[in-house]
Amino acid sequence: MNKILFLDSNHPSLITALREKGFVCDENYSDPKITIEKNISGYHAVVIRSRFKIDVQFIDAAKKLKCIARAGAGLENIDVKYAESKGIKCVHAPEGNRDAVGEHAIGMLLSLMNNLSRADREVREGKWKREENRGYELQGKTVGIIGYGNMGSAFAQRLKGFDVNVIAYDKYKKNFGNEFVKEVTMKEVFSESDVLSIHLPLTEETHHLVNEDLISHFKKPFWFINTARGKNADTSALVKAIRSGKIIGACLDVLEYESISFEDIDAEKLPEPFRFLIHSEKVMLSPHIAGWTFESHEKIAKVLAEKIITAFEIPD
Repeated sequence: MNKILFLDSNHPSLITALREKGFVCDENYSDPKITIEKNISGYHAVVIRSRFKIDVQFIDAAKKLKCIARAGAGLENIDVKYAESKGIKCVHAPEGNRDAVGEHAIGMLLSLMNNLSRADREVREGKWKREENRGYELQGKTVGIIGYGNMGSAFAQRLKGFDVNVIAYDKYKKNFGNEFVKEVTMKEVFSESDVLSIHLPLTEETHHLVNEDLISHFKKPFWFINTARGKNADTSALVKAIRSGKIIGACLDVLEYESISFEDIDAEKLPEPFRFLIHSEKVMLSPHIAGWTFESHEKIAKVLAEKIITAFEIPD
């Protein structure tokens, strides 16, 4: 009988689906990692979101582990290479929140381009400023995407009705151009983009990918969107570019100052670049909720249940 330990809460349909297939599902959302490691040897799978890192020490303690499932898109809090070397299947569910991320990115962009957050606040304060809040139209602009996986493609699909030119570069994909996007080189992203949206995992290669050097290659001032991972962008470089006007505005659902669990930031301990972001009207912020909808919560559970079940159906 296969036993699964849930380390983070999920949509209840996930546990229901697995129990219907005969899995024993236990939940532990409070014990520290060191305590869980002492009791993990009897489990065949773990389901985690971002509570802590599944590292070498944890994997070695989990003697019977066959599957590690992450209820989300990224796998950076799991030592995938080591797990796979031990024959452990690692699965995640980017298909579950891709739609939410695509919609959120567009929502942030339209709000920033049209000063909606500021205008809303001013009207509530009794201020009626029309000229000061004149905005920009998305129509006719070129939106550049770096990373054309689940999230990047969902974003491109949702731009279809806006009469924009959508281009994308992905280092690891070829021939993905379709009715929603034109595949281009990075040089073309630099020369054509009015908007840049990144949709990347966090790896050594993508850490601070958006830095002073990359920003300097853009031919035109541009709006920047990051709904991927905070550490994909160098915040100091972003602030410098916003101050200079090279970045017209930034939509940031993620920050490089987030904790590993993505659950909090300690604003009082954060550096000057963060203080700039929270006071700048050229920046729109949200607390890592791009993929955090009621619908995605349920869709992630469905996708993950299917992948866990499949992982145990595949012969060792």
